[in-house]
Amino acid sequence: MVVIQPSRGWVGLKLKDLWLYRELVYFLTWRDIKVRYKQSVLGILWAILKPFMAMVVFTIFFGNFAKIPSDGVPYPIFSYTATLPWELFAAALGVASRSMVSNSNMVSKIYFPRMIIPLASVMSSVVDFFIGFTILIGMMIFYKVTPTIATLWLPLLILLALITALGVGFWSSALMVRYRDVGYIMPFIANLWMYLTPVVYPSSMIPEKWRLLYALNPMTGVVEGFRYALLGTTQSVSGGMILVSSLIAIAVLISGMFYFRRMEKQFADMI
Repeated sequence: MVVIQPSRGWVGLKLKDLWLYRELVYFLTWRDIKVRYKQSVLGILWAILKPFMAMVVFTIFFGNFAKIPSDGVPYPIFSYTATLPWELFAAALGVASRSMVSNSNMVSKIYFPRMIIPLASVMSSVVDFFIGFTILIGMMIFYKVTPTIATLWLPLLILLALITALGVGFWSSALMVRYRDVGYIMPFIANLWMYLTPVVYPSSMIPEKWRLLYALNPMTGVVEGFRYALLGTTQSVSGGMILVSSLIAIAVLISGMFYFRRMEKQFADMI
């Protein structure tokens, strides 16, 4: 007989359970993808339209009117290369934050590792990213941008964006179970975070002495890493910036997982 008891204190993460329930992760991820575009007229085309229209707006207002520098590359591809990983992060963060409340019926009725829910929500956003990436390939061909060996860093940069979203998602999803105000705060935080990230402007606009401090925002390393890997921009990025961003992202993930596990025993009663 297996007895399931609530954990006490700052329990271990029990990551092995995530592997044992890997099929559930796949099922929930596929379910989230199908539900997202169910009864939608444009369907999966939204994965292309969202970053593309954002790029158009950024180009008109920041590239043409405000004359924001773009590190020597055309502003449309400069902004789209940053918008794509940002949209991946923002979408993953949004669904992860709402995931526990959205799946309240599952949480209150059956047992499974609760960390699976935010994890599956984040993984479902990867599909949209790769669909939007096809537009970036077309823009690189149009602007005659030749990929370099640095492109091999892209999988690690994508992973860094997902780690950041999942870490913040663990914190926010656990907090939202107790405080529903988090659901109203997160869109504001995401909008503010975007302007604290070099999406519409390069990090070269930040004084050099402040750039490592600026890299405490983990998405700084992701965005500038994408531009370096795909466009070859070197004015803004440095190994130190990406290292700082990576360490912060890992710290947020680990702390978020521990907090989520600590709060897990209260989810069924509070949700």
